[in-house]
Amino acid sequence: MSNTAFTRAITSHPRVFESNRYVYPVISRRSRGLSVGVNLNPDKICNFDCIYCQVDRNIAPQYRDVDLAILENELRNLLEDAHSSLLFNHPTFKDIPNDLKRINDIAFSGDGEPTTYPLFGEVVRLVSQIKTDLELTDVKLIVITNCTRFHRPEVLTALKEMHRHNGEIWAKLDAGTPAYYDLVERTKINFDTVVQNIHLAAQRWPIVLQSLFMRINDTGPSVDEIDAYCNILADVQQKGGALKGVQIYTVARRPAESFVDPLTNNEVDAIASAVQQALPTVPVDVYYGAKP
Repeated sequence: MSNTAFTRAITSHPRVFESNRYVYPVISRRSRGLSVGVNLNPDKICNFDCIYCQVDRNIAPQYRDVDLAILENELRNLLEDAHSSLLFNHPTFKDIPNDLKRINDIAFSGDGEPTTYPLFGEVVRLVSQIKTDLELTDVKLIVITNCTRFHRPEVLTALKEMHRHNGEIWAKLDAGTPAYYDLVERTKINFDTVVQNIHLAAQRWPIVLQSLFMRINDTGPSVDEIDAYCNILADVQQKGGALKGVQIYTVARRPAESFVDPLTNNEVDAIASAVQQALPTVPVDVYYGAKP
């Protein structure tokens, strides 16, 4: 496979596939295989307004509600096609390397924060049943989340159900201080709530931390900001939280704001090195953007 084709495969993450409303396949560089996305926010409403988000909210959503019967049908069909390798005959996927032609996970990720969907727990149970029916025991059930709602009992119950079915939390944390958090996430939800919820989850299950850092108006995060970020991660571990891994990455696709640019590879490596020093026993993975 050419480098151009491979880059296109891992950086193109459209949330629409064929005639599907809610379920879409992507080759994920972080999953190292096929990640089947489940979009519970087709209305494009999110409780964050991240400056690096790739969701185009200038285009009106085609659907605003989630029809669970349609979602179930789409998910079953796509998983069956992937399991039989029929999906990998599709023009989007036919040229990817063979080692990526595997279902790694079903991920609650889309055009907003998945845990804000009122029937999140019901969808978790539905998807868990589909996994069981298709005997996809090794396929992970992932929620990619901004951690704003873990303290709500109904969300915590849904997360428990996920973890009974090879579940994993990918928790977003893009800042070390409230000021930088406010700059990046543009939300009314305070920084302490996110940090406390990361502690809450990590004390129950091993979680993966996902952190995107970028250049804002041609300036990357300061050394003090990264030090504060590393201190938060170290504090999670010191207080009994389990960090399964940390993913440090930068902008790889067109962001919401024109003043946002990717860090260079060296800048990403420097942040990852600081994290590794703070967490010597935790795997730290890096994912680069458009700048070498």
